[in-house]
Amino acid sequence: MIDYESHFVGAIDSLHAEKRYRVFADLERIVGRFPTAIWRDGDRAREITVWCSNDYLGMGQHPTVLGAMTDAVSNMGSGAGGTRNISGTSHPLVELERELADLHGKEAALVFTSGFVSNEAAISTIARLLPDCLIISDELNHASMIEGVRRSGCKKQIFRHNDLAHLEEILKAADPERAKLIVFESVYSMDGDVAPIEAIADLADRYNAMTYIDEVHAVGMYGAHGGGITERDGVAHRIDVIEGTLAKAFGVLGGYITGSKSLIDCVRSYAPGFIFTTAIPPALAAAATASIRHLKESQAERDAQQRQAARAKDVFRAAGLPVMPSETHIVPMLVGDPDLCKKASDHLLERHGIYIQPINYPTVPRGTERLRITPTPFHNDALIDTLRDALVETWKTIGIPFTSERTSPAERTEKVTPLVVSQAGG
Repeated sequence: MIDYESHFVGAIDSLHAEKRYRVFADLERIVGRFPTAIWRDGDRAREITVWCSNDYLGMGQHPTVLGAMTDAVSNMGSGAGGTRNISGTSHPLVELERELADLHGKEAALVFTSGFVSNEAAISTIARLLPDCLIISDELNHASMIEGVRRSGCKKQIFRHNDLAHLEEILKAADPERAKLIVFESVYSMDGDVAPIEAIADLADRYNAMTYIDEVHAVGMYGAHGGGITERDGVAHRIDVIEGTLAKAFGVLGGYITGSKSLIDCVRSYAPGFIFTTAIPPALAAAATASIRHLKESQAERDAQQRQAARAKDVFRAAGLPVMPSETHIVPMLVGDPDLCKKASDHLLERHGIYIQPINYPTVPRGTERLRITPTPFHNDALIDTLRDALVETWKTIGIPFTSERTSPAERTEKVTPLVVSQAGG
């Protein structure tokens, strides 16, 4: 007799042993008081401050977004009624896809139930439709992109993160007549670094390759209208497929791709992850459209967020805290040990009422465990100072090295276990 349950128990026990078992905090966001939330722990309920939300601009509580959602619910009900193939497409979803195509300067857009599904379905479908396609993927791509590559069944090659020379080496070695798809991200969510998009587009042109970029951590955040890094840098027209999410800066839920009409129609017609999945409800589509339209016109949220992120980095560094290099809104704080990372997170929550989820392997390489901090326009200067003091107290209590106490970057790199590419996440 096979003891099935023992295999599941053993799998969970191994996560505990490696100090990377994930615990989900029971949180209740409070409209109008973001980033304050209620933390429920058994019979306890306590107000805490959230410092790791991907609702980067607080649009999840914006009155215009909430109004669009409640109006759509009142007029059209709560659900979509089924797949778009069976139940048709709700008008708010039609409007949303038009808005997204316009945002990125593309002919068409297609909305999925999540950013994970949009990457998995789109990459696998596009690559399968191309003859003998070679997928060339950045080594730090998100798990959803890696899953799309895997499900395509096509040959893949991994290029070192943001390494243009290595990318060109792979492109040069490939048959000039072979279909090639370069998949990469604009903002990498764990380190906060940015891809050399224009240079990648140059290589794609030189070697006749298609380009697919994931902008999930950049849409709404960068560019004059929130079109992402590709808009900010004026290169959106040089990328074949721009993928994004509605669940981060736009504050709602869902994923999408934009591109040419024929490409979008092919994914719509061939991707199982789109065809056989219930569409997002009209209320979510209406809320997302309202958020996108607002951020197309308003720069205030982006300016405030960038200001607070920059101030947080300066304040933390001045206190000797190990802020990792980041050129974007993401503020990674190096811990370097999974056990200490979890202890720091627990201590911040219990002692200071501050919630920052620990980021451990396989989301990041072993030895680079961290707290990932995401200041928003609503994290004012006083909150930043409070977090600094809490982090300093936590670092001292838990015994985590400050910047001055750490080894050199070169020595630290030697101790880091390389990331398992198939499990990269974010």
